[in-house]
Amino acid sequence: MMYIDEIMEHLPHRFPFLLVDRVLELEKGVSIVGYKNVTNNEQFFTGHFPSKPIMPGVLILEAMAQVSGILGFVTVGRKPSDGLIHYLAGSSSVRFKRPVVPGDQLRLESRLLSGKRGFYKFACRALVGDEIVCVAEILTAEREG
Repeated sequence: MMYIDEIMEHLPHRFPFLLVDRVLELEKGVSIVGYKNVTNNEQFFTGHFPSKPIMPGVLILEAMAQVSGILGFVTVGRKPSDGLIHYLAGSSSVRFKRPVVPGDQLRLESRLLSGKRGFYKFACRALVGDEIVCVAEILTAEREG
């Protein structure tokens, strides 16, 4: 299990863009499971949409990329404080299945498919309860920075 202080050691993101609250499972070089608690206080709900708050799909995708980034950092045994960043380099096969609304707990799952020369490909999915919200393949690029 990884709590917020350790998550912040493995991601350069900070409020309001840190979208991982806890890591439940992590197997170096294999997979990760984390979650994001979605509350009515999220800044994006102010404009998306005022009368029917829905978490933007791009932020669901970003949350999956962030857990993938944690897996990438742990896999190579480095952290952002070492001068390394995992950038979101691409996504494919993205499908949104249901809206995410205030009160949902977004379960974020990522499995490492391949890693070569600083590029990593992950199979990801986001769920609320047993319902799949989003699936995607995510590509990250490791860069000194």
